[in-house]
Amino acid sequence: MAPIALYPDSLLAQILMAATYPGDFADAVKWSAAHPDEKGDAAVTKVASQPWDPSVQSLVAFPQVLATFGKDPAWVQKVGDAFLAQPDAVMDSVQRLRDKAQTAGNLKSNEYQKVSEAPAASSTAAQTSTGTTIVIEPAQTKVVYVPTYDSTTVYGVWGYSMYPPYYYPPPAYYYPGYAFARGLAWGIGIG
Repeated sequence: MAPIALYPDSLLAQILMAATYPGDFADAVKWSAAHPDEKGDAAVTKVASQPWDPSVQSLVAFPQVLATFGKDPAWVQKVGDAFLAQPDAVMDSVQRLRDKAQTAGNLKSNEYQKVSEAPAASSTAAQTSTGTTIVIEPAQTKVVYVPTYDSTTVYGVWGYSMYPPYYYPPPAYYYPGYAFARGLAWGIGIG
């Protein structure tokens, strides 16, 4: 869950539900790659006639998510299987990771997201070590930003060094400045 645990709750829910349809997810990845200029509600409208699950259709609004996780269909399958088999355990894992990120000082409210804690709904609900649930919401109700973070560092010291968390860097074409800086660094290093 490390690559998606710090996503806003609404986007996290969409990803978890869409992962239960890995075939549709793969089709959406292909569609998104073939239509790179389609984003947001316009993209969702264009795929309304596709036979995909609505959770998968809604993800075409976030081409960065599809491009990032489309690299590893096996991971998508594992997340979907885990969510179908043990949804409470998956959400507990998300809350533990959010708690670790918050403790490490890497999960805070900013201009893109609002981080808050709410009392746990029940004693079996996913909650942090303090007995609360960490909620991540978009700062603006109509705009959902997809966070990018290195899951190998954002949670602080990883307790299982032999099994580091998955990390899927976003495609460089979503960050032209990053690609330029990376190329410049390689050029200087080679020179």
